[in-house]
Amino acid sequence: MTELTEDNLQEIISTNEKVIVQFGATWCGACRVMKPRVKKLAESTDGVIFIYADAEKFTESRGVTVVRNLPTFAGFVNGELVAKSTGSKIDALVELVDEVVKA
Repeated sequence: MTELTEDNLQEIISTNEKVIVQFGATWCGACRVMKPRVKKLAESTDGVIFIYADAEKFTESRGVTVVRNLPTFAGFVNGELVAKSTGSKIDALVELVDEVVKA
């Protein structure tokens, strides 16, 4: 999983076929709990780029989808949003990853 170091998420989404983004924040406990789980999924999922975006730090990147709660997960295929999940339920995240992989 790659952590954004600049506000360029739109560029990453548009130049990679399959991307999953975790929007989080340093103060968000659920985000901290999910981050290692997402990293584990990233290591075992081929053909998908996993990105962590700090929703407070990278406000332009947050604009690729509506982020109302944290953590928010968004799956993109060929630049289009195909799946979205909010919260810290690992089953919902696994479903999102499967949907992106199968697209």
